[in-house]
Amino acid sequence: MQTRVLSAFETRFAHQPAIAVRAPGRINLLGGHTDYNEGYVLPVAVDRAAWVAAAAIDAREVLVRALDLGGDAIFPLDVIPSSDGGWADYPKGVAWALQERGLRPVGMEAVLTSDVPVGAGLSSSAAVEVAFAYAWQQLSGFQLDRRDLALVCQRAENGYVGINCGIMDQMTSALGAEGYALLLDCRTLEVEPVPLPAGIVIMVADTGVRRRLATSEYNVRRAQCEQAVRMLREHLPDIRALRDVSLDDLKRLRAHLPEVIYRRALHVVTGNMRVLLAAAALRRRDLVTVGALMKACHASLRDYYEVSSPELDRLAEAACEVVDCYGARLTGAGFGGCVVALVAADAMPDFEAHVSAAYEAAFGRRPAIYACRSADGVKRVV
Repeated sequence: MQTRVLSAFETRFAHQPAIAVRAPGRINLLGGHTDYNEGYVLPVAVDRAAWVAAAAIDAREVLVRALDLGGDAIFPLDVIPSSDGGWADYPKGVAWALQERGLRPVGMEAVLTSDVPVGAGLSSSAAVEVAFAYAWQQLSGFQLDRRDLALVCQRAENGYVGINCGIMDQMTSALGAEGYALLLDCRTLEVEPVPLPAGIVIMVADTGVRRRLATSEYNVRRAQCEQAVRMLREHLPDIRALRDVSLDDLKRLRAHLPEVIYRRALHVVTGNMRVLLAAAALRRRDLVTVGALMKACHASLRDYYEVSSPELDRLAEAACEVVDCYGARLTGAGFGGCVVALVAADAMPDFEAHVSAAYEAAFGRRPAIYACRSADGVKRVV
């Protein structure tokens, strides 16, 4: 990928040497939809990434060629055009968010490529945002630490693209560490690396069903969680987010919530508990417990948060039928995308064969299945 993006840059923008930046996608082992509720998540940065080769130019504009998306984008920096729903919203949004902070990104020519599947739940958008933000930091000389870089990218997605995502995706792409999951506190932004045991592989099974978060029910779910907090605050005045609600209090106050709002809150409250239990289990190499928590998370996302689908459910069920698959769950926002599974390395062939056959029998097509390895966060590679 590095060679490809640099070669394309030299072909399209040959007037000066380029830097090259790599920003990883992510897999979330536990904690779906807990991030924007100021809770806990347990993601892993993976070895699928967005790559940007870029060089500064004197003009106050940006020219980007996207190798995988079939086209070029050109936009001015002094007055960022409005969002149009296309792939260029991500670099435009980053430029907008940097300038909102009072920073001055340089004009830039760039080439973008990525092997993070779009719409699959591996956070392709955050990888692109973080890659562009880091490229601008390198070219413009900004003094931003990794957390601030992630916050800029989240602001781009919330304020410019229009998706009310939490901070998990951008933080993982910025701060990932090879060999580790990240226990991320989405309120304080504290990050604790949690070692991943040797001998396991993170397997991804892709339904092939895609969704656009901006037009899905993602923002609806967030609004429902905010409604739960407003209603619970009448009885628990000190809470700020669902992260502050105990399971006992939620059950005690169930009668004060509409049923659908209660179910959304129940998923989030128990989801935070699962994350902390899974991090502790990983530290003691207890993969059976981690797997059981992943299965419970999928069931909660399916039954209480209602973001699963028949395709996701069948993949998760088939994965858990494989000997030495510890657990599986949908990853990302849901509504389509992928299932993630923790699998013993020597069980990979059995996993691929069984899950592919089961999915094809149910839906008449084979899923894409691949292994992901943990990876470092964003870095300059040239």
